[in-house]
Amino acid sequence: MVAVDPRARTARTYWSGPVTASGSHDGRFVFSADGTFAASVHEDFVTAPRIVAGRLPTLKAITQDNAAFTAQVSARSVAWTNEGYAVQGWLVGPREVDPAKKYPMIVQVHGGPAAAATPRFVPGGASVSTLRDLTSNGYFVFMPNPRGSFGQGSTFGSANKRDFGGGDWRDIMAGVDQVLKVAPVDGERLGLFGHSYGGYMTMWGVTHSQRFKAAVAGAGIANWISYYGQNGIDQWMVPFFGATAYDDPAIYRAASPIESIKSAKTPTFIYVGERDVECPPAQSVEFWHGLKAMGTPVSLVIYDGEGHALRKPEHQNDLRNRMLGWFDRYLK
Repeated sequence: MVAVDPRARTARTYWSGPVTASGSHDGRFVFSADGTFAASVHEDFVTAPRIVAGRLPTLKAITQDNAAFTAQVSARSVAWTNEGYAVQGWLVGPREVDPAKKYPMIVQVHGGPAAAATPRFVPGGASVSTLRDLTSNGYFVFMPNPRGSFGQGSTFGSANKRDFGGGDWRDIMAGVDQVLKVAPVDGERLGLFGHSYGGYMTMWGVTHSQRFKAAVAGAGIANWISYYGQNGIDQWMVPFFGATAYDDPAIYRAASPIESIKSAKTPTFIYVGERDVECPPAQSVEFWHGLKAMGTPVSLVIYDGEGHALRKPEHQNDLRNRMLGWFDRYLK
């Protein structure tokens, strides 16, 4: 929580914490008329949502309704530097970790591209939770926030422009190296997973690295040139690429995983919704076709009637089983 004075060009931090905050429809905090009191809803990986409030800079929990919910995972923040940038990510693992044992790890890249991985409570029970499913199955999950992510200022947040798959990918790989130094993770059993922009980064990753033994690419982008003419939201790309695909096709091709398909050796499971207009299924089909032509182990599922996110419980459960089965097959 930061107060900005545009005239004085100053910023004052009133409150910060390793949580996900939500307030009203127009902000993550709600303030009193004089700005001295604030209220919000906070949660993290191991603490269920609770309402916090107080006179700034002190915020205290004022509800305990969810206090009895048991933590399902362990979690920590991991920080590293790369190419002059200070980078951060979240490492989530099983609740009980044997330090003498080496665990496989899934690198989960967030969507966006302008977004960030933030700490949200991992519920138990029958609810759908990729983090709970993976950690309860013996995996660590690393969620990096490379350059281009929210949360570290405008310079950091715009550092991936005209560089998709460049500096952001190098930040991720440097983060993996840092995790290997501080956590009981087996560097020979790494998996890669993402949806939307994370799906694109997964496709990029398997065409630019041999470190991953298995990958799951959800609603990804294989070819920025063909994608420009297929999707229903193409104008979002112009600020990131600096021009349309018709005015500067070279920058779009340079960032396309399909251009490096001959380097892809990682077994990859691909999924997408049949009615996805943000990342059309044709992109997943194109990448599947390329991997198949290279002789790389690949599987593709197009979920009937689904859009950018899977909504039907039967499809969510099917994806869960396929994803866990894919990673278990190649990482265990």
